[in-house]
Amino acid sequence: MCFETKITEASIESIQELYAIEVMPESINIQKTKKEFTGDFTLPVFPFVKLSRKSPEQTADEIGKALKEKLDFIESYTIIKGFLNLSVSHRTWIDFLQKEIQNLAFGNIETNSDGPPVLIEFSSPNTNKPLHLGHIRNNLLGDAIARIMDANKKKVIRLNLVNDRGIHICKSMLAWQKFGANETPQTTGMKGDKLVGKYYVEFDKQYKAEIAELINQGKSKEDAEKQAPILLEAQQMLRRWEEGDKDVRKLWANMNQWVYDGFEQTYNNLGITFDRVYYESETYLLGKEIVKEGLAKKAFYQHPDGSIRVDLTEEGLDEKILLRSDGTSVYITQDLGTAVLRAKEYQPQQMIYVVGNEQNYHFDVLKRILSDKLSYDWGKRIYHLSYGMVELPSGKMKSREGTVVDADDLMEEMIGMAKQKTEELGKHDFNEVELNELARMIGIGALKYFILKVDPKKNMLFNPEESIDLNGNTAPFIQYTHARICSLLRKAGVNTLELPNYNIDVIPEAEKEILRMLYDYPVTLKQAASELNPSLLANYAYELVKTYNRFYQDTPVLKEMNDDLRHFRLQLSAFTASVIRKAMNLLGIDLPEKM
Repeated sequence: MCFETKITEASIESIQELYAIEVMPESINIQKTKKEFTGDFTLPVFPFVKLSRKSPEQTADEIGKALKEKLDFIESYTIIKGFLNLSVSHRTWIDFLQKEIQNLAFGNIETNSDGPPVLIEFSSPNTNKPLHLGHIRNNLLGDAIARIMDANKKKVIRLNLVNDRGIHICKSMLAWQKFGANETPQTTGMKGDKLVGKYYVEFDKQYKAEIAELINQGKSKEDAEKQAPILLEAQQMLRRWEEGDKDVRKLWANMNQWVYDGFEQTYNNLGITFDRVYYESETYLLGKEIVKEGLAKKAFYQHPDGSIRVDLTEEGLDEKILLRSDGTSVYITQDLGTAVLRAKEYQPQQMIYVVGNEQNYHFDVLKRILSDKLSYDWGKRIYHLSYGMVELPSGKMKSREGTVVDADDLMEEMIGMAKQKTEELGKHDFNEVELNELARMIGIGALKYFILKVDPKKNMLFNPEESIDLNGNTAPFIQYTHARICSLLRKAGVNTLELPNYNIDVIPEAEKEILRMLYDYPVTLKQAASELNPSLLANYAYELVKTYNRFYQDTPVLKEMNDDLRHFRLQLSAFTASVIRKAMNLLGIDLPEKM
């Protein structure tokens, strides 16, 4: 039931009948009526005053009368200067509630899409360190967008590209060889990705010490950074890896497996899954072949130092190295190979890369190379979902210095804080297992919501204490309201789908405001998909919960003596809980039925 579409169509007909002029749909701007005025939908009539040759008020009155005759759901209208405010009948709102509460797919696009899929790449970790807070934002955005697009009947393929080779991986490997004393996750009891990350930090400490020593010996800082022995060893290890050295490859496979096992635990705790995982080690050779083909076609050129580059200066960019002078690949080499491989495998309608905004240049270059230099039509359908950085009250995180906020530690902290809060509130009707599960729902939900409620394009400050507050724009506030409604329905002891038909002449304004918000859910979901912006759904859920809470505080439900009104309020409450669940589920957030 789309009121706006019907009002638009009827407005076009009415204007043509009244003024013998055909208007285009885009000139009809249906808006939600502002809260300070009576009405549900507003039509500004200023664009039609020249057609009517009458005052805005007269024009609005003529159009209002015509719409009321054409649309049986328009009960009345009011005019405020040149704004026509239309009120939907109470019976229509009740019909909407009774129909849609039984519609399990409410809000979702109803037509199935058999077209090509949308590929969404997210996570894309390096196997030299554990996942951290920045990765959490990436994973949550990718997962939420996949869920939202799926609800909009897009065929979605969730992809992960693991950066499992390269100089940064060799740094961890070399440091483990030098300083690790053969320790393993089994001998240390340490999660595998954290153990490998420990040696990435160790490499950086040794590297800085060697740079300082070379500078003391009279080297310039630039020369010292290039000539530090441990860096030269890491570069040699990378060359040996690319040459297929058995010992290097064995060490690489072992340490990467430690990391994969660690990643899997983190993904499970976050509720993240993938349909397909690519590995850079499997795509970089294809990328090298593509670069060499581009060189043969003169799309690229060979620099005097032996490297292969692309010149994008005419496009307002610069020269980009695609293969180093020693023949080793760079990040964009494997991205080229992976993109071509995916295009062949899936023939996608779109490739979405969920990657932080520090990589804007990289993806601009990637898209231009594929579409302009290599003439792949699908290259134009690449979209970089560029999101802002996450900071903490203490400042930015640095992986090499070991100052990152570990994803596992953060989740554990959030669950611990949630458990402490629930115990402080005296939740005596929960056993230990139930209390732990409730703490997990609240803690992980608080983390997810706090991150997803922010527009992806914006940088954000993550504050654990603020995120878990039971008041304000937080997941616990939404979860508590959902649990409150569930408690209300349990106490009522009725099946809200089987309530007898109720007859209400006038819906009170508080209830009508909730109905308007419920009606807005499908539009919000569609907008979240088109803009790739989960924060629209998050903040919608918060506003819906705020609206319901005002109603709940001021209005009796179970104590209402009028059966019709009580049944109506119970059904309204049940539908509200259902829509809250839908919105939060698309953000990957669980809702308890008891808190």
